[in-house]
Amino acid sequence: MSDSNQAMLPWPEDDFSTYGQVEEIKLGKTQHYVGRVMHRNWNSIPHVTHNDEVDITGFEQRRKAWNGANPDKKRTLLPALMQATVALLKEFPQFNVSLNADGSKIYQKSYYNIGFAVDVPGGLLVPVLKDCDKKSVDEISNEILAISDKAKTKGLAMTEMMGGCFTLSSLGHIGGTSFSPIINAPEVGILGITRARSLFVPDADGNPVAKTLLPLSLSYDHRVINGADAARFCRAMGDFLASYEFS
Repeated sequence: MSDSNQAMLPWPEDDFSTYGQVEEIKLGKTQHYVGRVMHRNWNSIPHVTHNDEVDITGFEQRRKAWNGANPDKKRTLLPALMQATVALLKEFPQFNVSLNADGSKIYQKSYYNIGFAVDVPGGLLVPVLKDCDKKSVDEISNEILAISDKAKTKGLAMTEMMGGCFTLSSLGHIGGTSFSPIINAPEVGILGITRARSLFVPDADGNPVAKTLLPLSLSYDHRVINGADAARFCRAMGDFLASYEFS
């Protein structure tokens, strides 16, 4: 990374005030720190992003039916995705590893801590839910709400953002069709989720059938993960959600 940075041209310097009125604004500590982390991760990791769509028609039908019958205990997509991620890390253990700094060693993990990106006023924070394989969907849901609120109002301690195995980054509440999330080192994968869309697709007989499709954008470290692994991971995510039962 140092050789690459030394080969770069220097950052262009300019006096923007010569073109019109400007205001100099200092970046907040959080945004500045996150920016440095993202720059390091993008330059240090050979990223590849696999884009896919999975059918969540049945999942959404069951989720809405559950929410209608349980208005005080509504379910959302993110906790189910966390449960799915745990199942997939067990099925594809090559996603549950970390590389050391020079890439000469791999550490295979046997725990399942899942991070998720939270949009906060000062930038972006990624809290990590520990031992998700040992928690019920209600426990995961409650922790997501509690730590998201803390991230937005009080901030998080570094220990609350460490120890992750894999990260989820959802923009579904805003929109989009796909994006290329930056891996949260020293993890080797991150899954981006954008807004589900409804459309008609042909069935086996060519007749149009209404489906709900969820776009997935899986960025992975190509030193550890190959394209076939990524494609299978996303397909397995769709299979998990297709058979997900609400209880």
